[in-house]
Amino acid sequence: MVLQELGSKLTAALHKMQSVTVISEEVLDKMLKDIAAALLEADVNVRVVMELRKAIKTRANLEEESAGTNRRKMIQKAVVEELAGMLDPGVKAHEMKKGSPNVIMFVGLQGAGKTTTIAKFANHYLRKGFKCCMVCADTFRAGAYDQLRQNATKLRCPFYGSYTEADPVRIAQEGVDQFKAEKYEVIIVDTSGRHKQETALFEEMQEIRAAIEPQNVIFVLDATQGQAVHEQASSFHEAIDIGSVVITKLDGHAKGGGALSAVAATGAPILFLGSGEHFDDFEPFNAHSFVSRLLGMGDMRGLVEQIKDTIGDDKQPELMEKFSKGQFTLRDMYEQFENVMKLGPLSKVMAMIPGIPSMMGGEGDESNNRLKRFMYMMDSMTDDELDAKVDLNKSASRIERVARGSGCHPMEVQMLLKCHKQFESVVSKMGKSGLMKGGDAAMAKQMQRNPNQVMQQLHKAMDPRMLQQMGGAQNLMSMMQEMSKLEGEGGMKGLGF
Repeated sequence: MVLQELGSKLTAALHKMQSVTVISEEVLDKMLKDIAAALLEADVNVRVVMELRKAIKTRANLEEESAGTNRRKMIQKAVVEELAGMLDPGVKAHEMKKGSPNVIMFVGLQGAGKTTTIAKFANHYLRKGFKCCMVCADTFRAGAYDQLRQNATKLRCPFYGSYTEADPVRIAQEGVDQFKAEKYEVIIVDTSGRHKQETALFEEMQEIRAAIEPQNVIFVLDATQGQAVHEQASSFHEAIDIGSVVITKLDGHAKGGGALSAVAATGAPILFLGSGEHFDDFEPFNAHSFVSRLLGMGDMRGLVEQIKDTIGDDKQPELMEKFSKGQFTLRDMYEQFENVMKLGPLSKVMAMIPGIPSMMGGEGDESNNRLKRFMYMMDSMTDDELDAKVDLNKSASRIERVARGSGCHPMEVQMLLKCHKQFESVVSKMGKSGLMKGGDAAMAKQMQRNPNQVMQQLHKAMDPRMLQQMGGAQNLMSMMQEMSKLEGEGGMKGLGF
């Protein structure tokens, strides 16, 4: 993500504080200065930065701290909470309701990426099982109709628009009325933009809004505009009541901080972050999860919720039973790879939870392509090979056959087998140690009753290098505790590994 540099600088500021023996007022001021400098460099509004710095110091309030409080944790928590507060106005966005029409109107300046964002938005809700459609009420930009129609065709999503009708209000109203009559659940309306804010643009938006009565007006904000987006956000908010915000173009060389902080001017929550041209380059936004990942702390809650939304758990009891016995075949690994692929780009998943072997790393499409190649190799295996009835490691001829069948090199097949061995070893040791017996509830009780014993079992069960990659046993314990808290919401089921 484009904000990776900002995250690195914020993390470095916190790490400097961790290395200091005594946390004094001077140390806190130095950390706050570093954080402010990083935010300003990322184009965050000066006034927002000053207010944030003051709020963190007030929350930390070292002088009034009671004895025995862990000051480092308290300051780190203050930084996380205030950064999240900067990005979260405390207002809930419209929640999509199945079985009834949800009319969503998109607004923003020309070039902000509205039309592409609409396709990503539709793709997101199509994958969730909603009945989606699109209406093109952008009669100002040449090619808007064709672009939206092409995207709708790719998504197999119904589309309404007109080459001949010049009145965007009429197009919007007719399209919405037609799709409401056809019982569509998510009706997305694209509107005109301009190169700059004009009275005509705002009047047109207000007329369309009055005609279609949308449940949510989404303002598309271009991250490349820097400080200028603050004025844009304020103007759009005054002209039309914005319900939520999507920030686009968080790739390339955009700093992005200006767009993130400009959301405060709208008083509306950020709904999604967009980067790239692919339909999957679209990420639901949660302030705490975003800040947690920005600071390199992972986001277990977000990962579990994402798994719950995208992966069915009908086979999970059977899978967890196998894992509790220490069994993990190539077929099991194939199914888990399928689950990971459903979650989106692997780089995003890896940002949420560390520990996937380094051989499967990489950025963007590279990591997903590596997973796909592994799956092609497993597609070329027999049932006996997938179910561990035959040991591929002992047969060079079988490895050669799998390599030929999948169009890969034998060394890549050996890499896959090595990767499987790593996972199998972890699952086997954790299963035999009892960490997986009894499911989430039993694990939660065990961690509460005797955390030291669980720590010892983790050290015995896992390869030291992999454990270190996951931040050590203590960090892994914290992740497991976070996941066990979500037992009623999906818990650890579905993670597999």
